[in-house]
Amino acid sequence: MKGEWLLVRMKGRPKEKRENWLLRKIDDKDAGSGDALVERALTSVLTDRFMAQIAGDKGGEQSLAGARGKSFATKMAAAKDHNAKVGGKQRKRRKRNAALPGFVKPQFATLVDAVPTGNDWLHEIKYDGYRALIAASGDKVKLHTRNGLDWTDKFALLTDAIAALDLPPCLIDGEVVALDGNGNPDFSTLQKALKRGHGQEDPAHPLHLFAFDLLSLDGQDLKGLTTIERKERLESLLGTAEPPIHVSDHVLGAGETLFRSLCEAGQEGIISKRADAPYRSTRTRNWVKVKCTRRQEFVLVGWTKSNARGRPFASLLLAQHEGRTLAYKGKVGTGFDSATMDELAKAMASLTTNKTTADVPSAEARGVSWIKPKLVAEIAFAEFTGDGRVRHASFLGLRADKPARTVKSEKPAPVPALQSTVRISSRDRVIFPESGQTKGELADYYTRIAPLMLPFVANRPISLVRCPQGRAKKCFFQKHDSGAFGKAVRQVPIREKDGGSEDYIYVESTDGLLACVQMGTIEFHGWASRADAVERPDRMIFDLDPDEGLDFNKVKQAAMDIRDHLTDIGLVSFAMLSGGKGVHVVVPLTPGHGWDRHKDFASRFAQALSAAEPDRLTATMSKVKRKDRIFIDWLRNQRGSTAILPYSVRARPGASVAVPIDWAELDRMKDAHPFSIEDLETLLKRSAELRGWGFATQALPEI
Repeated sequence: MKGEWLLVRMKGRPKEKRENWLLRKIDDKDAGSGDALVERALTSVLTDRFMAQIAGDKGGEQSLAGARGKSFATKMAAAKDHNAKVGGKQRKRRKRNAALPGFVKPQFATLVDAVPTGNDWLHEIKYDGYRALIAASGDKVKLHTRNGLDWTDKFALLTDAIAALDLPPCLIDGEVVALDGNGNPDFSTLQKALKRGHGQEDPAHPLHLFAFDLLSLDGQDLKGLTTIERKERLESLLGTAEPPIHVSDHVLGAGETLFRSLCEAGQEGIISKRADAPYRSTRTRNWVKVKCTRRQEFVLVGWTKSNARGRPFASLLLAQHEGRTLAYKGKVGTGFDSATMDELAKAMASLTTNKTTADVPSAEARGVSWIKPKLVAEIAFAEFTGDGRVRHASFLGLRADKPARTVKSEKPAPVPALQSTVRISSRDRVIFPESGQTKGELADYYTRIAPLMLPFVANRPISLVRCPQGRAKKCFFQKHDSGAFGKAVRQVPIREKDGGSEDYIYVESTDGLLACVQMGTIEFHGWASRADAVERPDRMIFDLDPDEGLDFNKVKQAAMDIRDHLTDIGLVSFAMLSGGKGVHVVVPLTPGHGWDRHKDFASRFAQALSAAEPDRLTATMSKVKRKDRIFIDWLRNQRGSTAILPYSVRARPGASVAVPIDWAELDRMKDAHPFSIEDLETLLKRSAELRGWGFATQALPEI
């Protein structure tokens, strides 16, 4: 429970002895729209079954009519035993093959001297904590440090909180932090928490996990997906989690504003990530970090004696690896409290050596007690001097998660300059004659909307609607390419019915979208499977196509009814306005079944709905059958068929756009095309309320 709540004592009925209370959520920043929990959590917490399974369980019925005393207790006990038996079988079935994912080396960010600009980047808070890779599967959880050390026991309360989420097999990348009294991440608070020893976290001040990436899910390797799609899937997986589990928020563009506000608040800085980049287990320039103050890791190589009574040392000598040698970087003499000094003195006592472990000038080496280069400390400092020494250094804490051999100097690199390789010609050509939008404006729309669109279009075979001379003139579909679109547009060979194969188009980046726009593309339609798993569909789409002139309110009601029927069989679904006449009901699925089963399920589901309400719905494409009805177009779910993709522009008057919406918004919509490319800023702003839209971990049920 978050935010402010109101507990109201209700007036009782006449002669009623018990007190009645009403708990109501105050409309504050933590108040969500719609019913996200009941829309996503579709199975019973008791038996792990969805509504249709519960309704079909005749053996679970217990009539309580007239039952009192022992009879009532007996029936309740029988119901409890039945549910325990059914629930045990259901959970056992679900937990098969649920091994923990293995450790993966994390991706690291490159230090740069400025915040990258443009919508190609998403920006996150740089958390002041310990990097963690969390493998989870049901009640099994293992937490690894950035170097693969198993610290599950050290973070016992946190891993217990993750286990309580009962997650499918997954590997999550994130940061473990401690919060100070103001609720801000604080490294020294984390250090104090870790000093308590394994499993000795304070329940009143728990450690928190800020998850920012998802590397695998339910057996799927997600590292090849774009950053923005991995984050959307992470949001879908953990979006309803409560503290101490959080999904790290991000902003698209506007990185300078976020950086400035964090620096003013005394935070460490930001991490900026290429929205269209895959995950790579190394340090890359697709992830960059910009710091408010300079902070780096150093190896401790010695200490100097203090003249102050009770102070075990005056300063620590610092070094970093440069090539094969340890280069001296100066001293740090502030930032210690008495407990920290005692801890450091104890740690250094066992590492004493007579050998000089770094090349320190004789004047600064005088009176130094040397130690083996094993301890790593995090140091804040103002700058490096001309001779490579730290200025105004302050000790922040030891880093037990980082081996000394990996500590190197970080020097800010220039911020990566992203320049499109695609040149848009004839920018002034009018593409939408009714409203006047040009080819250049269309390209600008796709450039800025790309981070929101890529999770749905990238690495998916697509068909293009090309209108080289504008939407009012000749337009045509294209799904094959022999290389005329350029290097940014890829090809994947797909087997055809005759046994041969053809190269189908797919894109992976903003430049891929723009290369298609340069060739006159307006619309993007996608397969229900990915280019790297063509025979394993991962989404089902029911396109509600109303007869000409049919009241849109009837379409909205049909979409909500279909959502409810899908909910009854345990499937989460999402709504999208097509940008034309209808609504798409989108059902994300975990790949695993083939096209025959996919098509059969969609067909039977649509046929059952139309048979139940033949005056309102039809599952037949025939124009005659569609008179005054809504056609449930299930044919989108057969191999080779496509559907309009989220955020694609439509080749229709006004340059309307296919737009994802929350189910709670649907009732307010007056038609299926309320947004156009002119509403770009609105679409970007409202996307923050749609995190996780279109993603869910769920298999096609055996029905």
